[in-house]
Amino acid sequence: MNLKFSLIILSVCIVSSCTPSKDSTQTTEATPLAPAGMIWIPGGEFMMGGTEEQPANNAQPVHTVHVNSFWMDETEVTNAQYKMFVEATRYKTIAERPINWEEMKKLVPPGTPKPSDDVLQPGSLVFTPPSAPVMLNDYSQWWHWVVGANWQHPEGPETSIEGRDNYPVVHIAYEDAEAYATWAGKRLPTEAEFEFAARGGKDGKCYAWGDELNPEGKYLANYFQGSFPSHDTGEDGYKGAAPVKSFPPNTFGLYDMIGNVWELCSDWYSVDQSSFSNVVVANPKGPSATKDPDDPLAIKHVSKGGSFACSDQYCSNYKPSGRQGSSFDSGMNHTGFRCVKDVK
Repeated sequence: MNLKFSLIILSVCIVSSCTPSKDSTQTTEATPLAPAGMIWIPGGEFMMGGTEEQPANNAQPVHTVHVNSFWMDETEVTNAQYKMFVEATRYKTIAERPINWEEMKKLVPPGTPKPSDDVLQPGSLVFTPPSAPVMLNDYSQWWHWVVGANWQHPEGPETSIEGRDNYPVVHIAYEDAEAYATWAGKRLPTEAEFEFAARGGKDGKCYAWGDELNPEGKYLANYFQGSFPSHDTGEDGYKGAAPVKSFPPNTFGLYDMIGNVWELCSDWYSVDQSSFSNVVVANPKGPSATKDPDDPLAIKHVSKGGSFACSDQYCSNYKPSGRQGSSFDSGMNHTGFRCVKDVK
């Protein structure tokens, strides 16, 4: 069932894992002059995907991929950056637009009754921890449709982004991210580009920095600690999203490539990655064969890297191979993005 309707009714996703050991091969070339706020990612070959060592894995098969060189934003796009775009263009995100039931019912099973008008209002999905431990087989217990939630009001209409300029912008649907990228003269990364950049040359490692989640007891990314989903202890210093650059960068100099918020990519989502085998990533849209025209509910784009709501008890997607499908028409308060730029 369509994400916006389902929570209005819902959709969330999991999974990924670690990769087999192999050193990545990077292209040796001169680094050109950097665009503001972007990092040079030298192209190369790497092993993409995960193994069955972790549960609920959909990052398979493990396969060799080559990516061309590109520039990447050093951080997730922030509230301050997105505000500049909105002020310049008067753009309204999907979460801020009126809901058209005639259009929405085309994306839900025939005969689905129309929700009440008080539910069919602009809004988005918000991670809302229950007051006590719950079974983990029903994510509607911690994901709620909140009328009035959007990028300017992350937890609902009574909240704001005042004082959160350096937090990643959230409640961003694919169309919203693509609009910003076009305005900025950039594009969204392919899944392979994102994973290659997240690994930072450390091919075959489970996490962006190695095989140990918390080396020497240090937290190197923002994810959920405690009893999921009811009690986040915030041992990494944050409950919910963190300001960008709160944790060390990877070896490429990129921040928060895992954890904090999921990041949208240009590729269509598939439950396996077989369409990526031996692909030279040059097409900004990436492989499109995974879009199923007979199943409109399957129209999703890939998101990478996990978020503050990923837990070792439920998701554990805070790794370079972490991936999920994000509905094209809805955002969530743990979903954002960053951009890339092609080499001229």
